[in-house]
Amino acid sequence: MSQKTKDFPPLSQMGRRICIIGPSNSGKSTLTHILAQKLDVPGIHLDQIRHIPGTDWQTRPLEEFIAAHDDAVKQDGWVMDGNYSSGLPQRLDRATGVIWIDPPLWGCMLRYLLRCFKGKHNRYGGLKGATREFSFGLIHYSVTQYPKKKPKYAALLAQRPHLPFVSVKSMKALNALYDQWGIKRPL
Repeated sequence: MSQKTKDFPPLSQMGRRICIIGPSNSGKSTLTHILAQKLDVPGIHLDQIRHIPGTDWQTRPLEEFIAAHDDAVKQDGWVMDGNYSSGLPQRLDRATGVIWIDPPLWGCMLRYLLRCFKGKHNRYGGLKGATREFSFGLIHYSVTQYPKKKPKYAALLAQRPHLPFVSVKSMKALNALYDQWGIKRPL
């Protein structure tokens, strides 16, 4: 079932600290970049905080990541994408709105493969100087772990009923969100 534009709250209700969650390759980083520009706040891609630039997506020590994450969350305004359960409660406590992009996983994996094999490495949310893009580990995580974590994310959101919330279940609905909020989709 596709989302109708009238179901989305106005962007003005989302505030200036928007948390965007969802599976890999669902459009989180692109939406983060574009909303951050529109709201004139930092766009924060958690993958860039969690991983060490110039590597093949090697992770930072968890303590380092959490410290950097918590510093970013303290800012007055941001649009932040990424799931990372270890910081999600703190993020949601500071968020003024949440967008959950959750289209079918097969489409996300297809977009991932196309991105990897077309060589689109300069992308929003990408890791500067990454030595590779393709990872069987990311595919494995996306297909096996993300679906298991969805109930945890839903439970954390249910504990915060005051937060304006947008659920996007398809790329068609994501395009409708762009249209309703007057933000330009990238080509």
